[in-house]
Amino acid sequence: MTLSFATCDLCDTHKNAAPEQFRVLPPVFKDFGAQRVFCGPVVTVKCFEDNTLVKAAVDSCGFEESPEGRIGKVLVVDGAGSLRRALLGGNLGAAAARNGWAGVVIDGCVRDVAELAPLHVGIRALASMPMPTEKKNQGLKDLPVQIQGVWVNPGEWLYADADGMVISTNRLV
Repeated sequence: MTLSFATCDLCDTHKNAAPEQFRVLPPVFKDFGAQRVFCGPVVTVKCFEDNTLVKAAVDSCGFEESPEGRIGKVLVVDGAGSLRRALLGGNLGAAAARNGWAGVVIDGCVRDVAELAPLHVGIRALASMPMPTEKKNQGLKDLPVQIQGVWVNPGEWLYADADGMVISTNRLV
């Protein structure tokens, strides 16, 4: 899929849309992957300092087939904003890239920053943290999540570029 959008243009067009239709994520996320512009339908995970479901997601197929070709999905992880454990590192980032994910957005931390940097996948998180997670098999998937106070639902579309990230109930480009 050719990426031809600008979040500023999307905001100009949809600034008066109802909040349940179009939302902007706060500008608190940093880029960690090589893909700086990405978009796709959202898949959600909610977890706290346990990346069991993040691993399961990035190990699975990260794209959908469409008449235009493959469309990469975006994994949105509600990590409750924890800055104490990293929910994604080099191995899981490589799995996301290998399995066709367009992006991973984490309301929490990543690690192995040097390994994430060259990966052809969008990766955004609050910060880097070298401490790994505990594996307790806890968490939920495919449910509405709140990312920095903004609701994100499975199946919505996330668009990310240098200016920020927006969420829409419908595909916009």
